[in-house]
Amino acid sequence: MPEPLLQVTGLSKHFGGHRGLVARLGGVPAPRLVAVDDVSFSIARGEIFSLVGESGSGKTTLGRTILRLVEPTSGHIVFDGTDITTLRPAQLRKARRQIQMIFQDPVSSLNPRLTVRQMLGEVLRVHAVRPASQVQARIAELLALVGLPADSIDRTPKHFSGGQRQRIGIARALAVEPRFIVADEPVSAVDVSVQSQIMNLLLDLRERLGLTLLFIAHDLSVVRYLSDRVGVMYLGRIVEVGSRDQLFSAPRHPYTRALLSAAPRPDPNHRATIAAITGEPPSPLNPPSGCHFHTRCPLATDLCRSVAPLPELVAPGHEVRCHHHDHAAVTA
Repeated sequence: MPEPLLQVTGLSKHFGGHRGLVARLGGVPAPRLVAVDDVSFSIARGEIFSLVGESGSGKTTLGRTILRLVEPTSGHIVFDGTDITTLRPAQLRKARRQIQMIFQDPVSSLNPRLTVRQMLGEVLRVHAVRPASQVQARIAELLALVGLPADSIDRTPKHFSGGQRQRIGIARALAVEPRFIVADEPVSAVDVSVQSQIMNLLLDLRERLGLTLLFIAHDLSVVRYLSDRVGVMYLGRIVEVGSRDQLFSAPRHPYTRALLSAAPRPDPNHRATIAAITGEPPSPLNPPSGCHFHTRCPLATDLCRSVAPLPELVAPGHEVRCHHHDHAAVTA
């Protein structure tokens, strides 16, 4: 098997909570928010790997930690053979030409005062991607690449629709000619009618530029359309990883099965065969012992409440963290 472009091993990110004056004087330790908890996975070159899960599961924090927009608490991130968790600021800046991010909300991620020319030109100049004499031509190339008209160049974000703003965000990410992109729910803030256009654009860019993508989403229909492989996150942990067909046709974790059952289908005669997930996710400030999902799982036993399951290979390329995945498969 070829070496993956990205290899994440044992990655965790904890945030320190706030303590009041009385707690500080009394020596009470600060609460710890566990956003990402011992996550390991890899992404092959040219692959679209998707992360899916409920809001608050840690998907966005994981994506930002991989880019070191937030610093990991522990673990390693190896990109193309280089452990980027050990890079100094100057080295990291150079590495970021290869790894970029498309943000969820183009309204907040684009500077409202800058024109498209200024936004893209700044990126090209700061990273010295092209000589000054070629900057304007490169901006025109980027606009054409993401399907924006040439006369967009001197307009500010307020003159664009939501889908067009997201195309600007994609152009900005592509400006430094990266090989790997983290796309953080890039279609969730646009109209449904525009979502398919953005998804098809990402697929086209993958083919034309040889990109590798980590795609973060909560919409299972989007994930199914785009992905080569899928990882399912719950309360900071990846509980199941497999190919798109494995995850959607033969899910082995109770959480994955419940997510798929809850997803709407365009069939009025369809009735879910699996009960919806009950209750609210536990707080990441106080995650449950053992399997994090045991507080909402219909298969939970005392083993689940006390011992965290380790990843187990249930089929080639299909890994699951569940003590009772055999029973989950039988009842699927």
